Amino acid sequence: MATRSRADRISALPKEVGRRAQTLSATRRLLVDIALEQFTEHGYAATSLDTIVSKARVTKGALYHHFSGKQALFEAVFEKTEADAANAMRKALKKSKDPWEKAALGLRAFLDVVQNRSYQRVVIQDGPAVLGYERFREQEERSSYSMINDLVRTVVASSAYELSDDMADTFSRIFFGAMSAAGESVTAAIDPEVTVARIEAALTFILAGLRSLADSGISLDDPVGETPDSDVED
Repeated sequence: MATRSRADRISALPKEVGRRAQTLSATRRLLVDIALEQFTEHGYAATSLDTIVSKARVTKGALYHHFSGKQALFEAVFEKTEADAANAMRKALKKSKDPWEKAALGLRAFLDVVQNRSYQRVVIQDGPAVLGYERFREQEERSSYSMINDLVRTVVASSAYELSDDMADTFSRIFFGAMSAAGESVTAAIDPEVTVARIEAALTFILAGLRSLADSGISLDDPVGETPDSDVED
């Protein structure tokens, strides 16, 4: 049987490395997908790595090649869940060019997301406890909050005035806080559909009020450092 020459073996190395990289990447995705199913169904505490590797049909060594342990695997699942949610909202925003309509579409998309069982369990219920408050907030900053901040700045830019970066950030955090609280309310609700309808009505009312203020020309700029006219000396 003929053997390959050294030159042939060397030329084949990039293809072999590429195939190995693809295999490793596929294994990692498989582990994350199965872990997502298990964390959603049973929660973090009741999910075992043995079950995950068994369902993935890989060894524990293969799992530890990608993740240092259960918490690291959960963090990857959390990142995927948050990224999928942010992508769903961004996709919804593309349906309109009007900034205020975008805000309404983003709100509806978010309320769809928080009714998803995986998002409820992984992000809202288990996320803060497993990751810790600081790490949990860091993850949100990169995904959900970033999307909301972009949306707020787009709406602000459509108005007749400009907000300072600090004031725009304040608006973003207020909306993000309201939407996070809304997500928790939906998760804990006996009747999620009714709760979602009420939340959408309330937040839509707030958006309508802000639009009315913007259209009337009332300034929402940063008041810090400004001196009322009555206090200015002649």
